[in-house]
Amino acid sequence: MMENLPVAVIGAGPVGLAAAAHLVERGIRPLVLERGESVGAALLEWGHVRVFSPWEYNIDAAARALLDRSGWTAPDMRGLPTGGEIVRDYLAPLGRLPAIAANLKLGAEVTAITRQGHDKVANDGRNDAPFVIRYRDAGGEHRVVARAVIDASGTWWRPNPIGVDGLPVPGEGAASARIAYGIPDVVGEARDDYAGKRVLVIGGGHSAINVALALMELQDAAHGTEIFWALRHASVDRLLGGGLNDQLPERGALGLAAKQAMADGKLNMLAPFAVDRIETQGEGLVVDAHLAGKPFSLTVDRIVVTTGFRPDLSFLSEIRIALDPAVEAPPALAPLIDPNFHSCGTVPAHGIGELAHPEPGFTIVGSKSYGRAPTFLMATGYEQVRSVVADIAGDHAAAREVRLVLPETGVCSAVGVVTASESAGCCGGPAPANVDACCVEDAHAKAKGASGCGCATAPASTETRETMAAGVDA
Repeated sequence: MMENLPVAVIGAGPVGLAAAAHLVERGIRPLVLERGESVGAALLEWGHVRVFSPWEYNIDAAARALLDRSGWTAPDMRGLPTGGEIVRDYLAPLGRLPAIAANLKLGAEVTAITRQGHDKVANDGRNDAPFVIRYRDAGGEHRVVARAVIDASGTWWRPNPIGVDGLPVPGEGAASARIAYGIPDVVGEARDDYAGKRVLVIGGGHSAINVALALMELQDAAHGTEIFWALRHASVDRLLGGGLNDQLPERGALGLAAKQAMADGKLNMLAPFAVDRIETQGEGLVVDAHLAGKPFSLTVDRIVVTTGFRPDLSFLSEIRIALDPAVEAPPALAPLIDPNFHSCGTVPAHGIGELAHPEPGFTIVGSKSYGRAPTFLMATGYEQVRSVVADIAGDHAAAREVRLVLPETGVCSAVGVVTASESAGCCGGPAPANVDACCVEDAHAKAKGASGCGCATAPASTETRETMAAGVDA
Protein backbone atom coordinates (compact mmCIF):
# COMPACT_ATOMS: atom_id res chain seq x y z
CA MET A 1 0.00 0.00 0.00
CA MET A 2 1.10 3.57 -0.71
CA GLU A 3 0.91 4.49 3.00
CA ASN A 4 3.65 1.97 3.76
CA LEU A 5 6.10 3.56 1.32
CA PRO A 6 8.56 6.24 2.39
CA VAL A 7 8.53 9.85 1.27
CA ALA A 8 11.62 10.58 -0.79
CA VAL A 9 13.50 13.76 0.07
CA ILE A 10 16.10 14.90 -2.45
CA GLY A 11 18.90 16.79 -0.74
CA ALA A 12 20.29 16.70 2.80
CA GLY A 13 20.80 20.40 3.26
CA PRO A 14 18.98 22.46 5.90
CA VAL A 15 15.59 22.31 4.14
CA GLY A 16 15.88 18.66 3.12
CA LEU A 17 16.77 17.51 6.63
CA ALA A 18 14.02 19.72 8.04
CA ALA A 19 11.59 17.89 5.76
CA ALA A 20 12.93 14.58 7.10
CA ALA A 21 12.45 15.80 10.68
CA HIS A 22 8.83 16.81 10.01
CA LEU A 23 8.17 13.44 8.41
CA VAL A 24 9.63 11.62 11.42
CA GLU A 25 7.54 13.74 13.79
CA ARG A 26 4.41 12.66 11.90
CA GLY A 27 5.37 8.99 11.88
CA ILE A 28 6.22 8.88 8.17
CA ARG A 29 9.46 7.25 7.07
CA PRO A 30 11.71 9.56 5.03
CA LEU A 31 14.22 8.43 2.43
CA VAL A 32 16.83 11.15 2.02
CA LEU A 33 19.04 11.07 -1.08
CA GLU A 34 22.05 13.40 -0.99
CA ARG A 35 24.48 13.70 -3.90
CA GLY A 36 27.31 14.91 -1.66
CA GLU A 37 29.42 12.79 0.63
CA SER A 38 28.08 14.52 3.74
CA VAL A 39 24.97 16.31 4.88
CA GLY A 40 25.05 20.00 4.05
CA ALA A 41 27.50 19.43 1.20
CA ALA A 42 26.52 22.66 -0.55
CA LEU A 43 26.95 24.69 2.65
CA LEU A 44 30.46 23.35 3.04
CA GLU A 45 31.25 24.91 -0.34
CA TRP A 46 30.77 28.30 1.33
CA GLY A 47 31.59 27.11 4.81
CA HIS A 48 33.84 30.11 5.50
CA VAL A 49 31.02 32.64 4.98
CA ARG A 50 29.10 33.98 7.97
CA VAL A 51 25.36 34.25 7.40
CA PHE A 52 23.26 37.34 8.08
CA SER A 53 20.67 35.75 10.32
CA PRO A 54 21.28 34.44 13.86
CA TRP A 55 20.94 30.79 14.82
CA GLU A 56 17.30 31.25 15.89
CA TYR A 57 16.29 31.63 12.24
CA ASN A 58 18.50 28.81 10.96
CA ILE A 59 17.13 25.90 12.99
CA ASP A 60 13.86 24.20 12.08
CA ALA A 61 11.39 23.63 14.94
CA ALA A 62 10.77 19.93 14.26
CA ALA A 63 14.48 19.30 13.80
CA ARG A 64 15.21 21.03 17.08
CA ALA A 65 12.59 18.96 18.88
CA LEU A 66 14.30 15.76 17.69
CA LEU A 67 17.73 17.07 18.62
CA ASP A 68 16.64 18.26 22.05
CA ARG A 69 15.31 14.82 22.87
CA SER A 70 18.69 13.34 21.96
CA GLY A 71 20.55 15.53 24.45
CA TRP A 72 21.94 17.93 21.83
CA THR A 73 23.69 21.06 23.05
CA ALA A 74 22.25 24.00 21.14
CA PRO A 75 24.47 26.87 20.02
CA ASP A 76 23.92 30.42 21.25
CA MET A 77 20.74 31.45 19.43
CA ARG A 78 22.04 35.02 19.13
CA GLY A 79 25.20 34.00 17.31
CA LEU A 80 25.78 34.34 13.56
CA PRO A 81 27.11 31.00 12.28
CA THR A 82 29.21 30.29 9.23
CA GLY A 83 28.08 27.76 6.68
CA GLY A 84 30.55 25.29 8.12
CA GLU A 85 29.27 25.83 11.66
CA ILE A 86 25.69 25.20 10.52
CA VAL A 87 26.82 21.83 9.22
CA ARG A 88 29.02 20.96 12.20
CA ASP A 89 26.73 22.11 15.01
CA TYR A 90 23.30 21.45 13.52
CA LEU A 91 23.04 19.41 10.32
CA ALA A 92 25.64 16.77 11.20
CA PRO A 93 24.06 15.98 14.62
CA LEU A 94 20.64 15.94 12.96
CA GLY A 95 21.85 13.54 10.29
CA ARG A 96 23.24 11.20 12.96
CA LEU A 97 19.91 10.76 14.72
CA PRO A 98 18.84 7.11 14.27
CA ALA A 99 15.46 7.95 12.71
CA ILE A 100 17.21 9.97 10.02
CA ALA A 101 20.57 8.20 9.69
CA ALA A 102 18.86 4.88 8.96
CA ASN A 103 17.07 6.50 6.01
CA LEU A 104 19.89 8.66 4.65
CA LYS A 105 21.89 7.78 1.54
CA LEU A 106 24.98 9.88 0.87
CA GLY A 107 26.75 10.05 -2.48
CA ALA A 108 23.40 9.30 -4.13
CA GLU A 109 22.73 11.52 -7.14
CA VAL A 110 19.13 11.43 -8.40
CA THR A 111 19.01 11.01 -12.17
CA ALA A 112 15.26 10.64 -12.85
CA ILE A 113 11.82 10.60 -11.24
CA THR A 114 8.70 9.09 -12.77
CA ARG A 115 5.44 7.32 -11.87
CA GLN A 116 5.64 3.55 -11.78
CA GLY A 117 4.36 2.20 -15.09
CA HIS A 118 3.49 5.69 -16.40
CA ASP A 119 5.34 8.10 -18.61
CA LYS A 120 4.55 11.81 -18.49
CA VAL A 121 1.59 11.48 -20.91
CA ALA A 122 -0.22 8.52 -19.31
CA ASN A 123 -3.33 9.39 -17.27
CA ASP A 124 -5.10 6.17 -16.28
CA GLY A 125 -4.24 5.22 -12.70
CA ARG A 126 -1.49 7.81 -12.56
CA ASN A 127 -2.32 9.29 -9.18
CA ASP A 128 -2.49 5.83 -7.59
CA ALA A 129 0.95 4.82 -8.88
CA PRO A 130 3.96 5.30 -6.59
CA PHE A 131 6.89 7.42 -7.61
CA VAL A 132 10.04 5.75 -8.89
CA ILE A 133 13.31 7.52 -8.14
CA ARG A 134 16.44 6.51 -9.97
CA TYR A 135 19.80 7.42 -8.49
CA ARG A 136 23.42 6.48 -8.89
CA ASP A 137 26.17 6.07 -6.33
CA ALA A 138 29.56 4.39 -6.14
CA GLY A 139 27.82 1.03 -6.44
CA GLY A 140 26.05 1.84 -9.70
CA GLU A 141 22.43 2.61 -10.71
CA HIS A 142 19.52 2.04 -8.32
CA ARG A 143 15.77 2.61 -8.13
CA VAL A 144 13.46 3.09 -5.16
CA VAL A 145 9.73 3.70 -4.85
CA ALA A 146 8.05 6.34 -2.72
CA ARG A 147 4.56 7.62 -1.92
CA ALA A 148 5.60 11.26 -2.41
CA VAL A 149 8.68 13.26 -3.39
CA ILE A 150 10.02 16.47 -1.85
CA ASP A 151 12.72 18.00 -4.04
CA ALA A 152 15.03 20.07 -1.82
CA SER A 153 18.09 19.68 -4.02
CA GLY A 154 18.80 23.41 -4.14
CA THR A 155 20.55 25.33 -6.90
CA TRP A 156 24.17 25.52 -5.71
CA TRP A 157 25.48 23.04 -8.24
CA ARG A 158 24.16 25.08 -11.20
CA PRO A 159 25.69 28.56 -11.09
CA ASN A 160 24.70 31.05 -13.75
CA PRO A 161 27.34 31.70 -16.42
CA ILE A 162 28.95 35.06 -17.17
CA GLY A 163 26.89 36.06 -20.19
CA VAL A 164 24.15 38.64 -19.63
CA ASP A 165 22.02 36.58 -22.03
CA GLY A 166 22.10 33.60 -19.67
CA LEU A 167 24.71 31.70 -21.71
CA PRO A 168 28.45 31.19 -21.23
CA VAL A 169 30.48 33.74 -23.18
CA PRO A 170 32.98 32.53 -25.78
CA GLY A 171 36.14 31.39 -24.03
CA GLU A 172 34.47 30.93 -20.63
CA GLY A 173 34.76 27.16 -20.72
CA ALA A 174 38.40 27.22 -21.86
CA ALA A 175 39.27 29.58 -19.00
CA SER A 176 37.37 27.57 -16.36
CA ALA A 177 40.49 26.72 -14.36
CA ARG A 178 40.85 30.43 -13.54
CA ILE A 179 37.17 31.17 -13.01
CA ALA A 180 35.42 30.52 -9.69
CA TYR A 181 31.65 30.52 -9.23
CA GLY A 182 30.05 31.36 -5.92
CA ILE A 183 32.13 32.50 -2.93
CA PRO A 184 35.69 31.13 -2.96
CA ASP A 185 37.66 31.35 0.28
CA VAL A 186 40.05 34.00 -1.02
CA VAL A 187 41.69 34.67 2.36
CA GLY A 188 41.89 31.02 3.36
CA GLU A 189 42.00 27.85 1.33
CA ALA A 190 42.19 29.64 -2.04
CA ARG A 191 44.50 32.45 -0.90
CA ASP A 192 47.38 31.57 -3.23
CA ASP A 193 45.09 31.86 -6.24
CA TYR A 194 44.25 35.49 -5.46
CA ALA A 195 47.06 37.06 -3.43
CA GLY A 196 48.87 39.68 -5.46
CA LYS A 197 46.63 39.05 -8.48
CA ARG A 198 44.30 41.17 -10.57
CA VAL A 199 40.82 39.84 -9.83
CA LEU A 200 37.55 40.60 -11.59
CA VAL A 201 34.38 40.03 -9.52
CA ILE A 202 31.18 39.87 -11.57
CA GLY A 203 27.83 40.19 -9.82
CA GLY A 204 25.64 42.57 -7.91
CA GLY A 205 24.36 40.68 -4.86
CA HIS A 206 25.47 39.91 -1.34
CA SER A 207 27.72 37.10 -2.54
CA ALA A 208 29.61 39.65 -4.62
CA ILE A 209 29.90 41.96 -1.61
CA ASN A 210 31.27 39.08 0.47
CA VAL A 211 33.91 38.30 -2.16
CA ALA A 212 34.87 41.94 -2.70
CA LEU A 213 35.31 42.63 1.01
CA ALA A 214 37.32 39.43 1.49
CA LEU A 215 39.57 40.46 -1.37
CA MET A 216 40.05 43.83 0.32
CA GLU A 217 41.20 42.00 3.44
CA LEU A 218 43.63 40.05 1.29
CA GLN A 219 44.72 43.29 -0.37
CA ASP A 220 45.88 44.66 2.99
CA ALA A 221 48.14 41.64 3.51
CA ALA A 222 49.19 40.92 -0.08
CA HIS A 223 50.20 44.13 -1.82
CA GLY A 224 49.62 44.13 -5.53
CA THR A 225 46.17 42.58 -5.22
CA GLU A 226 43.84 44.57 -7.47
CA ILE A 227 40.06 44.30 -7.36
CA PHE A 228 37.71 45.09 -10.23
CA TRP A 229 34.03 44.82 -9.41
CA ALA A 230 31.71 44.59 -12.40
CA LEU A 231 27.97 45.19 -12.12
CA ARG A 232 25.49 44.40 -14.85
CA HIS A 233 23.29 47.34 -13.87
CA ALA A 234 24.20 51.00 -13.66
CA SER A 235 23.55 51.66 -9.98
CA VAL A 236 25.22 50.23 -6.89
CA ASP A 237 22.40 51.26 -4.55
CA ARG A 238 20.37 48.09 -5.00
CA LEU A 239 23.17 45.83 -3.70
CA LEU A 240 24.12 47.76 -0.57
CA GLY A 241 21.53 46.24 1.76
CA GLY A 242 19.19 48.03 4.10
CA GLY A 243 21.98 49.68 6.05
CA LEU A 244 20.80 50.76 9.44
CA ASN A 245 17.19 50.01 8.41
CA ASP A 246 17.92 46.31 8.13
CA GLN A 247 16.81 44.23 11.13
CA LEU A 248 19.44 41.66 10.17
CA PRO A 249 22.35 43.91 11.25
CA GLU A 250 25.07 41.78 9.66
CA ARG A 251 23.53 42.24 6.22
CA GLY A 252 23.12 45.98 6.72
CA ALA A 253 26.72 46.24 7.92
CA LEU A 254 27.91 44.35 4.85
CA GLY A 255 26.27 46.90 2.56
CA LEU A 256 27.64 49.82 4.54
CA ALA A 257 31.15 48.37 4.46
CA ALA A 258 30.97 47.96 0.69
CA LYS A 259 29.70 51.52 0.31
CA GLN A 260 32.59 52.84 2.40
CA ALA A 261 35.10 50.83 0.35
CA MET A 262 33.75 52.39 -2.82
CA ALA A 263 34.02 55.87 -1.29
CA ASP A 264 37.62 55.15 -0.28
CA GLY A 265 38.54 54.08 -3.80
CA LYS A 266 39.60 50.57 -2.75
CA LEU A 267 37.39 48.98 -5.40
CA ASN A 268 37.55 49.61 -9.13
CA MET A 269 33.86 49.75 -10.00
CA LEU A 270 32.73 48.89 -13.54
CA ALA A 271 29.06 49.54 -14.31
CA PRO A 272 27.08 48.72 -16.30
CA PHE A 273 29.32 45.92 -17.52
CA ALA A 274 28.65 43.10 -20.00
CA VAL A 275 31.30 40.54 -20.98
CA ASP A 276 31.49 39.66 -24.70
CA ARG A 277 34.30 37.10 -24.67
CA ILE A 278 37.28 35.85 -22.68
CA GLU A 279 40.63 34.99 -24.23
CA THR A 280 43.37 33.11 -22.43
CA GLN A 281 46.76 34.68 -23.06
CA GLY A 282 49.62 33.06 -21.19
CA GLU A 283 48.97 33.47 -17.47
CA GLY A 284 46.30 36.12 -17.99
CA LEU A 285 42.70 36.41 -19.13
CA VAL A 286 41.75 39.15 -21.56
CA VAL A 287 38.15 40.15 -20.95
CA ASP A 288 36.48 41.93 -23.86
CA ALA A 289 33.32 43.65 -22.71
CA HIS A 290 31.07 46.66 -23.00
CA LEU A 291 31.29 49.23 -20.21
CA ALA A 292 28.50 51.80 -20.16
CA GLY A 293 27.67 50.73 -23.70
CA LYS A 294 31.17 51.23 -25.08
CA PRO A 295 33.84 48.60 -25.97
CA PHE A 296 36.18 47.90 -23.07
CA SER A 297 39.03 45.47 -22.49
CA LEU A 298 40.63 44.35 -19.24
CA THR A 299 43.38 41.84 -18.47
CA VAL A 300 43.09 39.94 -15.18
CA ASP A 301 44.50 36.84 -13.51
CA ARG A 302 41.30 35.45 -12.00
CA ILE A 303 37.54 35.91 -12.34
CA VAL A 304 34.93 35.28 -9.64
CA VAL A 305 31.37 34.93 -10.94
CA THR A 306 28.60 35.67 -8.44
CA THR A 307 25.66 36.02 -10.82
CA GLY A 308 23.30 33.67 -9.03
CA PHE A 309 22.12 30.14 -9.64
CA ARG A 310 19.40 28.26 -11.47
CA PRO A 311 17.48 25.04 -10.74
CA ASP A 312 18.42 21.67 -12.23
CA LEU A 313 15.27 20.41 -13.92
CA SER A 314 16.98 17.66 -15.94
CA PHE A 315 15.77 14.76 -13.77
CA LEU A 316 12.15 15.97 -13.73
CA SER A 317 11.35 15.42 -17.40
CA GLU A 318 8.80 12.64 -16.68
CA ILE A 319 7.07 14.53 -13.87
CA ARG A 320 4.24 16.95 -14.50
CA ILE A 321 5.48 20.23 -13.12
CA ALA A 322 4.22 23.76 -13.66
CA LEU A 323 6.79 26.55 -13.67
CA ASP A 324 6.65 30.22 -14.47
CA PRO A 325 8.34 30.65 -17.88
CA ALA A 326 10.64 33.39 -16.66
CA VAL A 327 11.42 32.74 -13.00
CA GLU A 328 11.11 28.92 -13.14
CA ALA A 329 9.22 28.93 -9.85
CA PRO A 330 5.71 27.51 -9.28
CA PRO A 331 3.18 29.84 -10.95
CA ALA A 332 1.51 30.87 -7.69
CA LEU A 333 4.84 31.74 -6.09
CA ALA A 334 6.54 33.40 -9.07
CA PRO A 335 4.69 36.78 -8.92
CA LEU A 336 5.76 37.19 -5.30
CA ILE A 337 9.48 36.82 -6.08
CA ASP A 338 9.89 37.86 -9.75
CA PRO A 339 12.65 40.51 -9.71
CA ASN A 340 11.04 42.17 -12.76
CA PHE A 341 8.05 43.18 -10.64
CA HIS A 342 8.72 42.41 -7.01
CA SER A 343 10.94 45.20 -5.80
CA CYS A 344 11.07 44.53 -2.08
CA GLY A 345 12.95 41.94 -0.10
CA THR A 346 9.74 40.80 1.58
CA VAL A 347 7.49 37.97 0.44
CA PRO A 348 4.31 36.76 2.14
CA ALA A 349 4.81 33.45 3.93
CA HIS A 350 3.71 30.55 1.77
CA GLY A 351 3.30 26.78 1.74
CA ILE A 352 1.62 23.96 -0.15
CA GLY A 353 -0.92 26.29 -1.76
CA GLU A 354 1.83 28.14 -3.63
CA LEU A 355 4.12 25.13 -4.12
CA ALA A 356 1.74 22.51 -5.53
CA HIS A 357 2.38 21.08 -9.00
CA PRO A 358 0.06 19.22 -11.39
CA GLU A 359 1.74 16.00 -10.18
CA PRO A 360 0.01 15.20 -6.85
CA GLY A 361 2.54 14.24 -4.20
CA PHE A 362 5.45 16.08 -5.82
CA THR A 363 6.77 19.42 -4.54
CA ILE A 364 9.87 21.54 -4.95
CA VAL A 365 10.97 23.35 -1.79
CA GLY A 366 13.87 25.43 -0.57
CA SER A 367 15.99 27.65 -2.80
CA LYS A 368 15.06 25.54 -5.82
CA SER A 369 11.42 26.54 -5.37
CA TYR A 370 12.50 30.13 -6.07
CA GLY A 371 13.84 29.09 -9.48
CA ARG A 372 16.02 31.89 -10.82
CA ALA A 373 14.89 34.49 -8.30
CA PRO A 374 18.06 35.67 -6.58
CA THR A 375 17.46 35.37 -2.84
CA PHE A 376 16.08 32.91 -0.32
CA LEU A 377 15.85 32.65 3.44
CA MET A 378 16.45 29.35 5.19
CA ALA A 379 13.55 29.81 7.58
CA THR A 380 11.20 30.22 4.63
CA GLY A 381 12.18 26.73 3.51
CA TYR A 382 11.41 25.40 6.97
CA GLU A 383 7.90 26.84 6.77
CA GLN A 384 7.52 25.36 3.28
CA VAL A 385 8.35 21.81 4.39
CA ARG A 386 6.21 22.07 7.52
CA SER A 387 3.26 22.87 5.27
CA VAL A 388 4.14 20.27 2.62
CA VAL A 389 4.60 17.44 5.13
CA ALA A 390 1.35 18.35 6.87
CA ASP A 391 -0.38 18.05 3.51
CA ILE A 392 1.23 14.66 2.82
CA ALA A 393 0.07 13.50 6.25
CA GLY A 394 -3.49 14.52 5.43
CA ASP A 395 -3.53 17.42 7.92
CA HIS A 396 -4.75 19.93 5.37
CA ALA A 397 -5.77 22.53 7.94
CA ALA A 398 -2.22 22.69 9.35
CA ALA A 399 -0.82 22.71 5.82
CA ARG A 400 -2.59 25.96 5.08
CA GLU A 401 -1.74 27.73 8.31
CA VAL A 402 1.09 30.24 8.34
CA ARG A 403 3.69 29.95 11.11
CA LEU A 404 6.53 32.25 10.21
CA VAL A 405 8.02 35.09 12.25
CA LEU A 406 10.98 36.87 10.68
CA PRO A 407 12.67 40.29 10.85
CA GLU A 408 11.93 42.99 8.31
CA THR A 409 14.66 43.79 5.83
CA GLY A 410 14.58 47.44 4.81
CA VAL A 411 15.70 46.34 1.32
CA CYS A 412 14.02 47.26 -1.95
CA SER A 413 16.02 45.68 -4.74
CA ALA A 414 14.77 47.67 -7.71
CA VAL A 415 14.80 51.18 -6.31
CA GLY A 416 17.84 51.26 -4.05
CA VAL A 417 17.98 51.57 -0.27
CA VAL A 418 14.94 53.04 1.42
CA THR A 419 15.14 55.42 4.32
CA ALA A 420 13.42 54.85 7.61
CA SER A 421 10.65 57.28 6.66
CA GLU A 422 10.15 55.56 3.31
CA SER A 423 10.12 52.04 4.67
CA ALA A 424 6.55 52.35 5.92
CA GLY A 425 5.52 52.86 2.31
CA CYS A 426 7.89 50.11 1.18
CA CYS A 427 9.29 50.47 -2.34
CA GLY A 428 10.07 54.07 -3.22
CA GLY A 429 7.96 55.58 -0.46
CA PRO A 430 4.19 55.97 -0.06
CA ALA A 431 1.98 55.87 -3.15
CA PRO A 432 0.11 59.00 -4.25
CA ALA A 433 -3.00 59.59 -2.20
CA ASN A 434 -5.36 59.11 -5.15
CA VAL A 435 -3.89 55.77 -6.24
CA ASP A 436 -4.90 52.32 -4.96
CA ALA A 437 -1.37 51.11 -4.23
CA CYS A 438 0.85 50.50 -1.21
CA CYS A 439 3.93 52.30 -2.49
CA VAL A 440 5.43 54.12 -5.47
CA GLU A 441 6.72 50.97 -7.17
CA ASP A 442 3.36 49.26 -6.65
CA ALA A 443 1.64 52.19 -8.33
CA HIS A 444 4.10 52.11 -11.25
CA ALA A 445 3.61 48.36 -11.74
CA LYS A 446 -0.19 48.68 -11.75
CA ALA A 447 -0.01 51.58 -14.21
CA LYS A 448 1.81 49.25 -16.60
CA GLY A 449 -0.89 46.61 -16.33
CA ALA A 450 0.77 44.34 -13.77
CA SER A 451 -0.95 43.21 -10.58
CA GLY A 452 1.53 45.17 -8.50
CA CYS A 453 5.13 45.08 -7.33
CA GLY A 454 4.48 42.18 -4.97
CA CYS A 455 4.69 43.98 -1.66
CA ALA A 456 1.04 44.97 -1.81
CA THR A 457 -0.02 41.47 -0.81
CA ALA A 458 -0.92 42.18 2.78
CA PRO A 459 -0.35 39.21 5.06
CA ALA A 460 -3.07 38.08 7.43
CA SER A 461 -2.74 38.88 11.10
CA THR A 462 -0.93 35.61 11.79
CA GLU A 463 1.59 36.13 8.98
CA THR A 464 4.93 37.88 8.97
CA ARG A 465 6.69 38.63 5.73
CA GLU A 466 9.96 36.94 4.93
CA THR A 467 13.21 38.77 4.39
CA MET A 468 15.84 38.11 1.77
CA ALA A 469 18.86 35.80 1.85
CA ALA A 470 20.15 34.34 5.08
CA GLY A 471 23.80 34.72 4.18
CA VAL A 472 24.40 34.26 0.49
CA ASP A 473 22.13 34.95 -2.44
CA ALA A 474 22.44 31.41 -3.55
